Amino acid sequence: MNQRSTPEQVLKFAPRERPRDAGDPTDEAGEALMSLLQQAADLSNDNCERAMMLAHKLSLDLRAAEDRIKELQGAVDHYEKRAVRAEQWLQRILKEVEEKLIGPMTVARREAPFH
Repeated sequence: MNQRSTPEQVLKFAPRERPRDAGDPTDEAGEALMSLLQQAADLSNDNCERAMMLAHKLSLDLRAAEDRIKELQGAVDHYEKRAVRAEQWLQRILKEVEEKLIGPMTVARREAPFH
C-alpha cells in the first residue's frame, strides 16, 4: 500500500516488513510472479471496464435504433393507409368517369349516323 494515502491509525497496526534474504532466487521469482499477476489483474479489470462501457453505449444505441424503427414503422403504416384511401378514391373516380362520360359517349356513337 502507498503509505501517503494510508490513514495513520491503520499504519499503527500494519505488520512490519520482515527483512528479506538479499538475492534469494526463490523470493525474486515469487516477487516477479506476484508483480506479473498484479499487472494481469489490472489489465483484466481495465479490459472489463472498457467492455462494460462499450456494452452500455451499444445498449443505448440499440434502444435509440429500436425507437427510431418504431417511429418509422408508424410513418409507414400512416402512408400505407393513405395509399389505400387514394386507391379507393381513384377507383371511385374511374367508376364515375366510366358511368358519366364514357358510357354516354359510347351510346351516342352507336346512335349517331355514319357519314
